[in-house]
Amino acid sequence: MARKNRNSKKNAKTATNGDNRQVAVNRKALHDYEILERVEAGLVLTGTEIKSIRAGKVDLRDAYARSQNGELWLHGVHIAPYDAASYLNHEPRRPRKVLLHRAQINDLALQAAQKGLTLTPLRMYLKNHYAKVELGLGRGKRQYDKRRTMIERERERDARQAVKQWRE
Repeated sequence: MARKNRNSKKNAKTATNGDNRQVAVNRKALHDYEILERVEAGLVLTGTEIKSIRAGKVDLRDAYARSQNGELWLHGVHIAPYDAASYLNHEPRRPRKVLLHRAQINDLALQAAQKGLTLTPLRMYLKNHYAKVELGLGRGKRQYDKRRTMIERERERDARQAVKQWRE
């Protein structure tokens, strides 16, 4: 009789942990910017903020990240007030500190200082019970670049549909 691994139950729980889920996506940033680099970062949050994030009440539409005094801050993120909180609720659009290594902050701040580059949050998700934000270093697209992207997307969709019909 084979001996059962003592940690097999624990490993099975962590492997099927459903907490690694996406909370919000900044589709506007993906449309308006050409993303050159992506970085995963943590956030400094209050108790009511993390509860609202777990409920999925986050809007990243007009958000951006800025370096101030050697720290990276996330501005413009709207995290809705938590319904069950009393007077201890948080301010929805307050700046939130981004957690990265010092070298990463310096590197991103230097790159973002270049003309036409900006740091925008692309998506917010929960990873092992922690709220994470994916920051993208992006260059603004021109109108004709946006049209070209839409045309390429349509061509790819038409090609997939043609292959699907051909297989049937």
